Amino acid sequence: MFTKIKKNKKYLQWHGESGAGFTIIEVLVSVGIISMMLVLFSSFFTQMYALNAKTTAYREVSENAKKVMEIIAYEIKGAESVYTPTTSASQLSLETYRYLPGGEDISFIDFFVCGAALCLKKESQAPIPLTSDTVEVESVAFSQVITGGFPSITIDLTLANKNPNNNPNENYETQLVSTVSLRKY
Repeated sequence: MFTKIKKNKKYLQWHGESGAGFTIIEVLVSVGIISMMLVLFSSFFTQMYALNAKTTAYREVSENAKKVMEIIAYEIKGAESVYTPTTSASQLSLETYRYLPGGEDISFIDFFVCGAALCLKKESQAPIPLTSDTVEVESVAFSQVITGGFPSITIDLTLANKNPNNNPNENYETQLVSTVSLRKY
């Protein structure tokens, strides 16, 4: 019933019974699978890069806005009064007992935009930028509100992430509005 078939060397090499070599279909399938995996991995890493850029922009702008608002609120709460001769919609000047220069009874501090940053200037000192180099001030507005004889300052601040390459993943802007009362009253 069973007959022994004599195997040809060429037949064995071509059909892989000897374990050597791949067929063209096996190679094409392997290359196709590897190519699909590379496309998936590169797509994943591209999306991760974009998400990282968005997250970094969001964090930078949010942290800067929070820090600036806290500093301004702290200074307003400790101020003696609003110095109206130099206060405008884009600059806030406060009279304070903090940071007194030698021989002075009262000191002045100012908040204003200098370049692309929001700056704090203490009397007789150079302005100090309150925002980082990665953030720019889009707008700032100060307005004095008096309710029941108590002065308050409304701060409207808009910050944006600097985006010199115009990368859409790095665009982020936030606006904060807060009203702070002087504690003196």
